[in-house]
Amino acid sequence: MSETFEGHIEDTRLADALSERYLAYALSTIMSRSLPDVRDGLKPVHRRLIYAMHQLRLDPTSGFKKCARVVGDVIGKYHPHGDASVYEALVRLAQDFAVRFPLVEGQGNFGSVDGDNAAAMRYTEARMTAVAQALLEGIGDDAVDFRPTYDGEESEPVVLPAAFPNLLANGAAGIAVGMATSIPPHNAAEVCAAAVHLIRHPEATVADLLQHMPGPDFPTGGLIVEEPDAILKAYETGRGGFRIRARWDVEQGRFGTWQIVVTEIPYQVQKSRLIEQIADLMDQKKLPLLGDIRDESTTDIRLILEPKTRGIEPEVLMETLFRATPLESRFPLNMNVLSADRQPGVLSLREVLRQWIDHRHEVLERRSRHRLTAVEKRIEILEGFLAVYLNLDEVIRIIREEDDAKAGLIATFGLTEMQAEAVLNMRLRSLRRLEEMEIRSEHGKLSEERDGLVKLLGDEKLRWKRIATEVAETGRKLAGGEAGKRRSTLAEVPGKIDMSVVAAVDREPLTLILSEKGWIRTLKGHGIDGETLKFKEGDSLRFAVPCQSTDRICLFATNGRAYTVTAGDLPRGRGDGQPVRLLVDVSNDDDLLAVFAVVENEKWLVASSGGRGMIVAAGDFVAEKRSGKQVLNLRGDESAAVCIPSQGDRIATLSSGKRLLIFPLDQMPELSKGVGVALQKLSSDENLRQVVIFTESEGLLWPGAGRVRHAADLMLWQGRRGAAGKAAPTWALRKA
Repeated sequence: MSETFEGHIEDTRLADALSERYLAYALSTIMSRSLPDVRDGLKPVHRRLIYAMHQLRLDPTSGFKKCARVVGDVIGKYHPHGDASVYEALVRLAQDFAVRFPLVEGQGNFGSVDGDNAAAMRYTEARMTAVAQALLEGIGDDAVDFRPTYDGEESEPVVLPAAFPNLLANGAAGIAVGMATSIPPHNAAEVCAAAVHLIRHPEATVADLLQHMPGPDFPTGGLIVEEPDAILKAYETGRGGFRIRARWDVEQGRFGTWQIVVTEIPYQVQKSRLIEQIADLMDQKKLPLLGDIRDESTTDIRLILEPKTRGIEPEVLMETLFRATPLESRFPLNMNVLSADRQPGVLSLREVLRQWIDHRHEVLERRSRHRLTAVEKRIEILEGFLAVYLNLDEVIRIIREEDDAKAGLIATFGLTEMQAEAVLNMRLRSLRRLEEMEIRSEHGKLSEERDGLVKLLGDEKLRWKRIATEVAETGRKLAGGEAGKRRSTLAEVPGKIDMSVVAAVDREPLTLILSEKGWIRTLKGHGIDGETLKFKEGDSLRFAVPCQSTDRICLFATNGRAYTVTAGDLPRGRGDGQPVRLLVDVSNDDDLLAVFAVVENEKWLVASSGGRGMIVAAGDFVAEKRSGKQVLNLRGDESAAVCIPSQGDRIATLSSGKRLLIFPLDQMPELSKGVGVALQKLSSDENLRQVVIFTESEGLLWPGAGRVRHAADLMLWQGRRGAAGKAAPTWALRKA
């Protein structure tokens, strides 16, 4: 081989070589590392851990073994990766705050909800739980296919039989190449109830299934505050998310004092990190209503939040914390899994349940066939025993005198080869009369079992009835006890809370500074002289907006979207600030058109380059997400061109074709979002160049025109909204 390839050079384009190798890596990551199988809900490393523990006989009734022994078997026989990653996977399967139904029972330090790490694997011990044993049920009955391990010395299951709905019950998370998965945990009893409903009603919709399993059930509890329509859409499409809030109560103290006790925190939020974040925000004076935070937790979580004054409403205090801290978090739903045919894809709730129960049906068929083969083989042997029991003396004679005893038995009694072999291997103690009676009893029971298996394999409806019974029984077992109770509560979406009290606390005047290159910061006070401001080389002032620290600031972009930030959250000081694109998701292709503080009862005119626009109330610009809110819908290659305060009673519009139109402001509709209406009739090669709003009694001061034009001077260009307008005067073209 070495001589054949010595000096061989093969010319390959770098792009082709890279794409070929990267594709192999991507497929390996997707298929063999990051995505769970829809049938057993396990990634390869978890499946190999469970199977290795099964091989070590670490069932729930056995003793514990060192985790180092388990990890050693996994990486030595099945999973050729680092021991640290395998041990981390093992630890997570044992953490009752990480998985809803642990698959591993740990002995020793397996970490805590505070974020503490587990002890080293040489100190901890583990064995399987009853749930893990349910995943393996039937593994020795030809229930699933096996494949060779990486070195070909062993074999491992392709998938586990999975008598437990592990994918939905324990959830999954993983990042592959170009795709990811994120599935929250659910209540297993509810999942089983939904699966039984789907078996009995194959045409059931996702809405029908949600009557049985209304939403996630996180190990750490908490409140799920999400609109029912959003939950339904998430499960129908396989994509969405759930807002989780901490569970809290008010404890009354002496003399009218009170404190808030947090007993459950959102899933995957580390308690110690949560407390650090709240303390940091208090130091930065971003939680003006909170006086103190204490951790009084033992095995149960107990965080104490004390208000600054007892006159504050608890709901208002918690709302400020929900907005600013991980006491409210969002868990994404992305049911991207490997389906039964090993193809990755995003499945709906109905498809996930369908594929799990279809897998259970296949397991039942395979186990039944395997058992039927074993029963028929045993019946054949028992029939041979019964045939020779009628003439034991002849059997003894043949064995003593014949040279080929097996052939003699076959010829004399008409036995099969397997029956004759079994008779020859029979012990002498089995020749007593009582043994014959036991054989006849066993033969009768096995014959009855064989008839039942034949009937089961021949009737699909009977098989589905059996599966429904098994799944319902699993659900009943899981519903009992503390683990089966629902921990997360599906609460109503909270209504709007009056936050005016927050505005009265630590309210201070600021000036927002946004540079031409997109660097944003705030300076204390109003009346900042722009000439004194310093910027990076080549940068300059673009917007200077007076505001209060409690104001919400709207950033309106040329893509028609509005983005919202809080003035008090922006970087302060005389430095350069922070790039605005790190705060909101504005693409590099879009520019900011206007920046203003959201003031109640204030209205703004927005318009596109195509000449369509509308009046929008300031409150309708507010967006809750970084991605912003689409206010002005655009057509084709249009962009947003105008965003100005709506203060006056007349609008003057100038087209790129140098036509001016003036019409009453009340002809413009007020909308919360949309395409708007035509301000001025434009030809296909024209766009909206400039818009000015003014009060007729005060006259029009056109930018750069030098003096005010009153009604008598503007009669020529007066018209109705949507008209073409007339040739603009020279004063309207000086600065446009």
